[in-house]
Amino acid sequence: MKAIKKAALVSLALSVLSVAGCERHSKKEVYYLVAANLSLPYWQTAAAGFNKAAEQYKVSAQVVGPSGYDPQAELTELHKAIAAKPAGILISVADISVLQSEIDAAVSAGIPVITMDSDAAGSRRLYFIGTNNLEAGRMGGQRVIQKLGGKGRVVFFTFTGQPNTEERLKGFKDAFAERPDIHIVDVVDVKGDVQKAFDWTRDSMGLPPAQKIDAYISLESASGKVVSDALQRAKVSDRLLMAWDANQDTLDAIKAGVIDSTIVQKPYTMAYVGLKMLDEVFHAPPRELGKDYSADAFAPYPVFVDTGTALVDKSNVDLYLATANH
Repeated sequence: MKAIKKAALVSLALSVLSVAGCERHSKKEVYYLVAANLSLPYWQTAAAGFNKAAEQYKVSAQVVGPSGYDPQAELTELHKAIAAKPAGILISVADISVLQSEIDAAVSAGIPVITMDSDAAGSRRLYFIGTNNLEAGRMGGQRVIQKLGGKGRVVFFTFTGQPNTEERLKGFKDAFAERPDIHIVDVVDVKGDVQKAFDWTRDSMGLPPAQKIDAYISLESASGKVVSDALQRAKVSDRLLMAWDANQDTLDAIKAGVIDSTIVQKPYTMAYVGLKMLDEVFHAPPRELGKDYSADAFAPYPVFVDTGTALVDKSNVDLYLATANH
């Protein structure tokens, strides 16, 4: 009889815990992902991770942002998200000068904010989840040095002013610092129009031999494909092309030998972890939401969660192609 009573008590305790766990979350609990450019496969992958976490936690997810690169439009979406008084906001910062004050406004309104992909380190956000972009740039730089034999003329395609691409560029420059025979010819700002990358590459085909571009490097996911298209149309195969991220067309081009390599990030993981971390903050809020926890040795939060990077080339591209449509 005692054994039966004991079993009944254990069963009751488990039932109570189960009910308590269910009560922790509600569909009325809404989390926002504010993205920088929803038309890109990169952000569609991030949205999938965000929605998956929401599904597991049985909360609601809203993914918002402009369809093209437009920091002002992203600011508008962030403002709307704040007005909705959500449980938390995860945001990628397209332009820190445009978005920082509104991030601070969200925190002042009692809404937890975590940045992902591109940070706003000077804002009141709690912390950053994403790539160590400086180290990713250095990794890419070492690849370029190796493939060019330590000398050559290179051009970058980037989003000027976006914190993550600026850090990547600095990483490349760090790697090139001890290689005086590698020269950066130009840093082309393609934000809002990757056709600029195509046009620049096409026009560079007419340069005299002494000004030949030896390597084209994309610091964001949008321009790699159009640069490869420009090189293919010109029937040029003696140039190095490095892309960024694991878009299907990028991986296919690596497999075909058109693109040498790409630096792969984990947008799905960033957003998946981001919602779960926001949920933790919402249910166990800190005493001071807007405090600078980076200066607190006993902080409940990290400064940075590194979701990892990898260099993908022909030797390992099949591994990534196998999971590209996961």
